[in-house]
Amino acid sequence: MSLPRDLFLGFVKLHILYHAGCEPVYGLWLIDELARHGYELSAGTLYPMLHSLEEGGLLVSEKRVVAGKMRKYYRLTDAGADALEQGRERATELLNEISEPAPTG
Repeated sequence: MSLPRDLFLGFVKLHILYHAGCEPVYGLWLIDELARHGYELSAGTLYPMLHSLEEGGLLVSEKRVVAGKMRKYYRLTDAGADALEQGRERATELLNEISEPAPTG
């Protein structure tokens, strides 16, 4: 059974926010980095997600010319940092809870 899409995308968004908080990131780098964590994403999935996070005020983008090509870099905003922290807290709480044996009955 595979992970439901909305749950999967929630994990991906937290990864994006995390990495964009470490350094400016761009789409292809994110696709490769997320694949390293087991998330296989197409550009058709990632780029709308990046645009949505930017429209939501969690990321901001900047265009740069790299090797003669225009590349869009994303970095975390203050609102994105707040969202990441809330996500981190909730993920930690959930991990702690689901790590305990489930009650029987």
